[in-house]
Amino acid sequence: MRVQTEQGDRVESAGQKHFLETHAACHDKVYRYFRRRTEGAPAAEDLTADVFRIVWEKSRQGQELSELVVFGIARNVLRNHHRSAVRSINLTQQLERQRARGLGSDDGMVADALDRLKPEEREVLLLTYWDGFTSAEVSGLLDISATAVRMRLHRARKQLSNLIREDQATEDVQR
Repeated sequence: MRVQTEQGDRVESAGQKHFLETHAACHDKVYRYFRRRTEGAPAAEDLTADVFRIVWEKSRQGQELSELVVFGIARNVLRNHHRSAVRSINLTQQLERQRARGLGSDDGMVADALDRLKPEEREVLLLTYWDGFTSAEVSGLLDISATAVRMRLHRARKQLSNLIREDQATEDVQR
């Protein structure tokens, strides 16, 4: 925030000046810290922005903004990011299980077979057939090559077919 003096000169507030000094001194170090510890540049940029939003708030309150304080904030932001990612994964898995169970009584055998697939094979099957993504789109989502997606899809279909056949044979024997 700039303040206008009696002489008409604009002067930066002490908090803003302190923030700009801290930002100049720490921004690149904080970005590199996140870049080494996260999944890529976009996440590192977002987390760095979060850190300096917090630093801005602290500077407006007149709090100390040493490099150690900034990195303490960065550690907390990274910890929250990891917690959020774990919650997101858990929620996705829970939704997948509910979706598989909600297929209907005739599809119970398929849902059980899906539950027994390897997670990476199940994910490719669900993204392709349930969500309707192409191999190229699944490739981008999972950060693997399109060839790897097609190979996983082939293996998953084969394994799913074998599991369903085994379940049908077991069910026929039990009748």
